[in-house]
Amino acid sequence: MRNFLVASPVALLSLMSAGTSFAHGSIEVPLSRVYGCYKEGPETPKSAACKAAIAAGGTQAFYDWNGVRQGDANGNHRALIPDGKLCSANSEVHKGLDLARSDWPSKRIAPNGQGRFDFVYHATAPHAARAFQFFITRQGYDPTKPLKWSDLESTPFCTVPSAPLINSRYTLNCPFPQGRTGKHVIYNIWQRSDSPEAFYACVDVELGAAKTLGGLAWREVEPVLAREALPAGSTVTFRVFDAEGHDVERHQVRLDGAESPAADWLGRLARRVNQDSRVMRVGTLDAEGEISPLDTAQGNSVYVREDGYRFQIDIQKPVTQP
Repeated sequence: MRNFLVASPVALLSLMSAGTSFAHGSIEVPLSRVYGCYKEGPETPKSAACKAAIAAGGTQAFYDWNGVRQGDANGNHRALIPDGKLCSANSEVHKGLDLARSDWPSKRIAPNGQGRFDFVYHATAPHAARAFQFFITRQGYDPTKPLKWSDLESTPFCTVPSAPLINSRYTLNCPFPQGRTGKHVIYNIWQRSDSPEAFYACVDVELGAAKTLGGLAWREVEPVLAREALPAGSTVTFRVFDAEGHDVERHQVRLDGAESPAADWLGRLARRVNQDSRVMRVGTLDAEGEISPLDTAQGNSVYVREDGYRFQIDIQKPVTQP
């Protein structure tokens, strides 16, 4: 069960016209650089880095968030992608992703109780995989300089040959990178086996330690965002389902008084979930390993400590008379 809010007709038209013939996927947990800027909104980006990337390459690249690719890679990634062009996969369309900056939005991630991490790949078109590979930058990497192959460890810290596609997502269970602190770039390559085509993603992360509850670490399952302000009288419900789809929890807030900005109602809902839920938290992982809500419309994620749980956010607006 996924969480989604209703998009406007204009947004739907933009998505339908945005290069769907060659778009195939990117890392969703934690958000890749290109997917994160798309989530911010290509027309109205929030972060300085995404604003700069869009100014450099235009908005279309971020509507094509799932098309950072090389059509004839066939494993020859270093030969086709020169230093300084890794994040764009040497694509002129996506050149804004290669900007050398220290302020790309990053997600703090931590290992689970087994010292592993589940990367989630959102695949808009499934393909047979030769391998998903994950590389990480060396300790001391300087983000203010263009990313080079030599900035990455020479061998991947994780290689996953294949994984089942569930709800358009591949879950890729990997050992957590060792010997790293602070901010890093994780470089992902998805090489197809049924074609020479490959897909690429830069993922900006900050590596943290696990925070456990009852012996189990919280694990990010999906980013969550609020797209619009809601009128007074609206009700927002966070529903939790188990692996069989049964309702197990409902957390609700009613928005009385005045119109509630997107960041406000999402923050209220997150705090209600974190106060009352047995199995989920909403927010972002901080340096102490706690999960706390950000008072922003985006940047929060849903975390679980046991597998199998899913969520849905239901929004009910007051009926207005014509």
